[in-house]
Amino acid sequence: MSPVAGASKAAQGGPHYTKKDFESDQDVRWCPGCGDYAILAAVQKTMPDLGIPRENIVFISGIGCSSRFPYYMNTYGFHTIHGRAPAIATGLKLARPELKVFVVTGDGDGLSIGGNHLLHVLRRNVDVTILLFNNRIYGLTKGQYSPTSEQGKVTKSTPLGSAERPVSPCSFALAVGASFVARVVDRNIAHMEEVLRRAARHRGAAFVEILQNCNVYNDLAWNVLYDRESKVLAELRLEHGQRLVFGPVDDRRGLVLDGVKPRVVRVKDVPESALWVHDERDRATGLVLAQLWAPDYPIPLGVMASDETVPVYEDTLLAQERKAIADRGPGDIAALLRSGETWTIK
Repeated sequence: MSPVAGASKAAQGGPHYTKKDFESDQDVRWCPGCGDYAILAAVQKTMPDLGIPRENIVFISGIGCSSRFPYYMNTYGFHTIHGRAPAIATGLKLARPELKVFVVTGDGDGLSIGGNHLLHVLRRNVDVTILLFNNRIYGLTKGQYSPTSEQGKVTKSTPLGSAERPVSPCSFALAVGASFVARVVDRNIAHMEEVLRRAARHRGAAFVEILQNCNVYNDLAWNVLYDRESKVLAELRLEHGQRLVFGPVDDRRGLVLDGVKPRVVRVKDVPESALWVHDERDRATGLVLAQLWAPDYPIPLGVMASDETVPVYEDTLLAQERKAIADRGPGDIAALLRSGETWTIK
């Protein structure tokens, strides 16, 4: 069933779960203090709100610290191979389109070896919800740089500093055609839960980047959003239809667009009509937002783009299958195999 249908069913007497119903009996084995604990708790807490039976929910992961996730969810799950979770999820949705499928990946698993698979699940608009944990480091393999590590990052594999520019996960997702793209941070639980609910209820490929702390190998990578003083000027909360403003109450800042180039201004210095109004339906400005970063700009958090009009991949393929059966009949593989050593394709 779709998330929306699931929510309606819950309202009509469907399954009534609590967070505890989604907690598995497995010991959670992340490092003490890891941001993954907060994400796990937020996901478990939001699951009951979807109104979907647990047996219709599947969590699929690749390799990495984040990929332990299926063990800790009391649902069905697959712990697959490095970077290939999107491919497994696509196959599952084609075979069982009624299931609610989540993909859990990390900045290494999803954007390095898995970049090709992530690209295609997004551009096809497969109806899956993708949670990418971004801590800017390889945690499971003990601290090598990742595709999102900042240029100049000194790690065990880049002792002189990384020579590469980092990937922006949200920019990537928008550029390849994801129909829902958002960003949250692990230490703002309430906001994370709000965005997770929206992503799970979106029909199509929903991509959520979660800025997550690895306190062992890359501690406080997102400290600009953790520190009480710095985050006032570093965090830009996105709300559809609202002006993009941020900063302290007595000195509000805002964004205006000079053509397609954003500029930070003091709210008091410009007319209210000049301030940029966020429109989730506008993918072009969503892509501009995804590329903003501190210290030159605030860091956008929330839903950057959402488009429910994009055709869903499995809907299209299943419609093609039904048409082929209607035109040619259901077919008989056994008869085909017994028909001889060759056959003619018409």
